[in-house]
Amino acid sequence: MAKRLILMLVVVGLVLGGVFGFEAFRSVMIKKFLAAHGAPPQTVSTMKAVEDEWQQQINAVGSLRAMSGADLSPQVAGTVSAIHFKSGTDVKAGTLLVELMAADDIAKLKSLQANAALAKITYERDLRQLKAQAVSQQSVDVDEQNLKSDLAQVAQQQAAVNYKFIRAPFDGHLGIRQVDVGQYLSPGTTIVTLQALDPIFVDFTLPQQALDEIKVGQTVNVQVDTFPGQNFSGQIMAINPKIDTDTRNVQVRATLKNPDHRLLPGMFTTVTITTGAPKRYITLPQTAIAFNPYGNTVYLVEDKGKNAQGQPEIFARQTFVTTGPTRGDQIAVLSGVKVGDTVVTAGQIKLHNGSPLLINNSIKPANNPNPTFTTNQ
Repeated sequence: MAKRLILMLVVVGLVLGGVFGFEAFRSVMIKKFLAAHGAPPQTVSTMKAVEDEWQQQINAVGSLRAMSGADLSPQVAGTVSAIHFKSGTDVKAGTLLVELMAADDIAKLKSLQANAALAKITYERDLRQLKAQAVSQQSVDVDEQNLKSDLAQVAQQQAAVNYKFIRAPFDGHLGIRQVDVGQYLSPGTTIVTLQALDPIFVDFTLPQQALDEIKVGQTVNVQVDTFPGQNFSGQIMAINPKIDTDTRNVQVRATLKNPDHRLLPGMFTTVTITTGAPKRYITLPQTAIAFNPYGNTVYLVEDKGKNAQGQPEIFARQTFVTTGPTRGDQIAVLSGVKVGDTVVTAGQIKLHNGSPLLINNSIKPANNPNPTFTTNQ
């Protein structure tokens, strides 16, 4: 009985030993397999960190405004009797543009002028008679008062007549005509727009922190998306002496030469102001930076040589960085990256520390310090 029990225990031990031994062998083989193959490499694009010289700049957006601009309209009601301009032409100050029917006003003006002429004759005659003591001083005073009253009425009526003749208030470029002959116009009805286009103003706002870096006479460069790649140079002419309490911004106005009238009031612009001396920064594409609440990071490429099979071993290493100003597609890195470091610029979303890498730089992210944008019409 004892021999049978011992034999059974030996058999059970052998069976269990075989089972556990097989499991141990299988685990070892699995570990060897995983160690041999590892995680698959992740395809990324990379670039060497380089140092560039950056000229300090202040950027803003603004709008173009005519040096003088007005939508011309009559001050009094009337019917258009004549139009003396063509749309899209240049005119000088004082040029007659539109006439309103003014026959009644002109007739009344002539009547008042006749009364004033008679009052002048009467006054001058009584003045001579006063010297001969033929009339009293009171009569002469009444004649003088009548003359002044008649002349004032003439001036008043002359102004009413002038309102019927609409003239250009300043030199400028006319827009599209909005009225026709025979049309009745109410006061304030737009006839045509008149804009003085050379020079032209650009108005923009800057944060109050920029006040120490700008001054009157400083050069500005203006870009308009209508003319991509072109810069229009001008100078700051005025800085508003008041800060907007809602935005804490200050309004700035610069002047631009515009002899060809290419720039028009109302255009959206981007304004660049060069300030201070150039500085040197390590620069990367903005896509290389992972912006996180706990800090900004990049992945550096670590080259560990070649494995036993002669294949290169390169891995990702995450590091924290301090970023600085931006310029176009680029961002300055103040710390965390050294010149010559190889940095992952695309594909880092799938990486972690120690991820094996496969580098493919056939397609690279944008890295232009001065990108331009075009629109398809």
